[in-house]
Amino acid sequence: MKMKIQTSFYELPTDSHASLRDSLLSHIQNLKDLSPVIVTQLALAIADLALQMASWKGCVQTLVEKYSNDVTSLPFLLEILTVLPEEVHSRSLRIGANRRTEIIEDLAYYSSTVVSLLVTCVEKAGTDEKMLIKIFRCLGSWFNLGVLDSTFMANSKLLSLLFEVLQQDKTSSNLHEAASDCVCSALYAIENVETNLPLALQLFQGVLTLETAYHMAVAREDLDKVLNYCRVFTELCETFLDKIVCTPGQGLGDLRTLELLLICAGHPQYEAKLILFSAFPKQVVEISFNFWYRLGEHLYKTDDAVIHSIFKAYIQRLLHALARHCQLDADHEGVPEETDDFGEFRMRVSDLVKDLIFLVGSVECFAQLYATLKDGNPPWEVTEAVLFIMASIAKSVDQENNPTLVEVLDGVVRLPETVHTAVRYTSIELVGEMSEVVDRNPQFLDPVLGYLMKGLCDRRLASAAAKAIHNICSVCRDHMAQHFHGLLEIARSLDSFTLSPEAAVGLLKGTALVLARLPLEKIAECLSELCAVQVLALKKV
Repeated sequence: MKMKIQTSFYELPTDSHASLRDSLLSHIQNLKDLSPVIVTQLALAIADLALQMASWKGCVQTLVEKYSNDVTSLPFLLEILTVLPEEVHSRSLRIGANRRTEIIEDLAYYSSTVVSLLVTCVEKAGTDEKMLIKIFRCLGSWFNLGVLDSTFMANSKLLSLLFEVLQQDKTSSNLHEAASDCVCSALYAIENVETNLPLALQLFQGVLTLETAYHMAVAREDLDKVLNYCRVFTELCETFLDKIVCTPGQGLGDLRTLELLLICAGHPQYEAKLILFSAFPKQVVEISFNFWYRLGEHLYKTDDAVIHSIFKAYIQRLLHALARHCQLDADHEGVPEETDDFGEFRMRVSDLVKDLIFLVGSVECFAQLYATLKDGNPPWEVTEAVLFIMASIAKSVDQENNPTLVEVLDGVVRLPETVHTAVRYTSIELVGEMSEVVDRNPQFLDPVLGYLMKGLCDRRLASAAAKAIHNICSVCRDHMAQHFHGLLEIARSLDSFTLSPEAAVGLLKGTALVLARLPLEKIAECLSELCAVQVLALKKV
């Protein structure tokens, strides 16, 4: 029935519309105690009918008057009122832009009727969890449509109930999720903060009261609730981003919003708790990535040193938290996986760090990270994670008069083969990212190549080493000319190394780049030798 109304309503004679509507309403009332799936499908059919039936004026008012006084009818009434705003922008419905505008105006006119109904439903529901979930879902749907009056909602009991539910430790996971979804919808709906100031203020203050509840969820290791809180905190920051950037620390630019996100990222004092369920801090912190990207973008465009300095400490704390989240398990064996969920998470962290590093200063950050390795004796997994972050920012570090870069490069190539394989793997990637340092300090070229050759001969490290050699060849072409015959020997022995196709091609590309820097009279001969490598391989096929 729903599909028929969606796709073929226009075929129905106009004088049949009212009878179809009455039939559907009667049908859903008779089947209200059956499967929720059936009720939802019938509710969708009624909603789609209402949206396409231009003669059905004030459908919301009709439905509320007809069913609101019957407690047993409230669940399906709420279902209809939930899906109705959701279907307004459905691409399945054959309605034009003018009709959609007319519908939205009509729903906005009756929105206060819906909110009043929801308040009444709350009073009747008492502690009925299923009913409260329906109420919050319905309210969220109307927030999403953007038709609720800000001042009216700011003074509504529904708003205080939402935060009451989120503050209570005993709230069930399903109800907690419904309340969180509704708060997120409300925050999204007020992105134009100035025109929705009364509601914005209430939501702002309400979310700030949830910090204690978040800590309780962490203490109870309740992943679902922790994720919900982080979604709410992130949406709060997204909504007030302009205020945070333009008036940091003042009014709705209050930087307690960032503190909430940094709590989710995991302060040192929470690390002991988070490690008990170490799979989920990564999920939690990742929810906020889009906000941090947007914050970095806004601050980059602002280009105000004073404003940047205000956010520097927050970004530093975020970067240190991200480095902790990038740590492999202490019992991990072999190299870091790049294609599993954790490997992909680390790649997203690397991208975020690259986008935010300008706020901290790449030189200062690189030096601080190195100091954590130099001044202490951290476990291998900490060392590997720090090297990973250093590799992410190495290219952005100013090369001029920077002794730290040279010291790092010298330290890395001296790493013994006895260190953990993952540390060797990531240090090889770091060397590849520091190819410009090698170019400026050619005395390191031989030690670097020696270090990378050792990696190339280890099947676990071979592809990473090949990529690093490619980078060195790309940047240090002039200095690498003297090593062309060494590269040629590597090319001849490609089959003896355990390389990915991409890494093997990279080695050949790097060799070709160095070839172009040879004296003109040698290029033809050397090119012939390089091509012979491929010809010989093809002859063996």
